[in-house]
Amino acid sequence: MTEQTYILLGLLLGFAVGLLHFASLRRVTAMYLSGTSTARAIILQLGRLVLVAALLVFLALKGALPLLAGAGGLLLARIVILRRSRKEG
Repeated sequence: MTEQTYILLGLLLGFAVGLLHFASLRRVTAMYLSGTSTARAIILQLGRLVLVAALLVFLALKGALPLLAGAGGLLLARIVILRRSRKEG
């Protein structure tokens, strides 16, 4: 694959993983605040972090530009989730 393909892949994967990561943050927070399922909240939190770390390591192995594109995708997903949560709240 070409460098441009990895950049686009990084952006798309970063956005997709970012949506999962930031959307599940609300669930983890609710689980912590309820106090009833702290162990599940910790497991979900670790899963979120491992998924993002695995994505970033994968993209880093492909080069600096795919890594930056992936980080940009994560930031775009954060913006989308924050806007959605502001409209709901």
